[in-house]
Amino acid sequence: MNTEERQLAEMLHRVTPEPPRRVTVEDVAYRLASEPPREPRSRRGSVWNSAFRGGRGWMPALAALSVFAIAGASAGIAAVTTSHHTRTGAPSDGTPPATVTVSGSPSPPAPAQSPPPTGETLRVAGGMWDAKLINRDLFSQGSLTGSGDSLYAVESGSLVRIDAASGAILQTTPYSPPVFTRPVVAGNTVWVVWSYGGSGIVLRGYDARTLAQVASVPVPASGGVSSLAQGVLAAGPDGQLYVAAGDTVATVDPATRQVTHRTGLTAGQASSVAVSPDGSKLYVGVGSFQLLVYDLPAGTQVSSSRMPVGSAGNLVATAGGVWGTTGIGMSQWVWFAPGGDLSRSFRVSQGAGGGFSSVPVYSGGVVWIGGTHELVCASPATGQALARTPIPADHSVVEYFASPTVLSNGHAYALYQDQRAQLAGVASLTPPQACLG
Repeated sequence: MNTEERQLAEMLHRVTPEPPRRVTVEDVAYRLASEPPREPRSRRGSVWNSAFRGGRGWMPALAALSVFAIAGASAGIAAVTTSHHTRTGAPSDGTPPATVTVSGSPSPPAPAQSPPPTGETLRVAGGMWDAKLINRDLFSQGSLTGSGDSLYAVESGSLVRIDAASGAILQTTPYSPPVFTRPVVAGNTVWVVWSYGGSGIVLRGYDARTLAQVASVPVPASGGVSSLAQGVLAAGPDGQLYVAAGDTVATVDPATRQVTHRTGLTAGQASSVAVSPDGSKLYVGVGSFQLLVYDLPAGTQVSSSRMPVGSAGNLVATAGGVWGTTGIGMSQWVWFAPGGDLSRSFRVSQGAGGGFSSVPVYSGGVVWIGGTHELVCASPATGQALARTPIPADHSVVEYFASPTVLSNGHAYALYQDQRAQLAGVASLTPPQACLG
């Protein structure tokens, strides 16, 4: 991007927030009047800067200039009211958090507030479970995972390693997920699905500390990949990788970088896979939606059951059975099937609306479920909620928590978004003791 494009992009980011929030003249006037001067920002300087990088050309920038002109002609600046977010700190780069929203009322502006001390964090969602934002980048829904003292997530065009203590991004490597599936950490390697289409799949492995590429494994997909793929890569307790590969599930040995075994399916193409914590069961989703259960050591099918509502995926296996997602329209929620029997499955959480995802995560000895309505930790044996807390709305606009993850230090983290306040990033959480396995 040349200098002129950067300048126009910067203007666009300041005066046109991401949809679905409507831009008003008052919004623009307030932002232009109140935003302090900043040094030129890096590629990740704003969580919303991906709007211009999407190859949309000059038209958005010209539209932004039009809004700028209208705002400049406006007779006054809109009043501001304090958001329900509590201003307790600043991001690691020292810039003040965006914690005000715009109102069309004629009341006078709120008194100016001094920037909080550098290094402190911003409480979000009313401080539920002591939620604090430690990072200000916009990451892909459901992409957060972790190991040791590091978190890993996917942002626009990159796989990143995040320091859990500070929220700083330590390493990045180019990566654009071809399907919805979380990165998998096996030993000292972070594995991702690099390509997924037709009759071919490629897995890539990256060093967990440096994100240098250490492996690339081609996995042929017998019969072609599923068009309903969601959660196609899983790791077993022995570190082996399992990949939904057409009408088979391929087993990949990370040490040799080779496909060592294939489990043939009795119905359809695999769309999602999961392995039980003891390595005895392989759960495979096919079609929309049938669940196949295999005795993994023997390679024989144990059972099959169907779900009558919509498509499903994102399987997660625990001692008591298997978890997954399903949804209708713009809503998605998580279900639990005891023993892998869908006829006994039940809904665990309210999940997410507005097109957001709600994906189960098995971490720290419990299952975590985020969304836009509530944050839940549940028993891996029974599927019953151990604790739950409502996620408040920000002036009727949803706030979103995704893929909660517990690290070896016992601290919990989740991806967070609030489109009204234009806040996003990684939030640290202090859940109740019942959630800490």
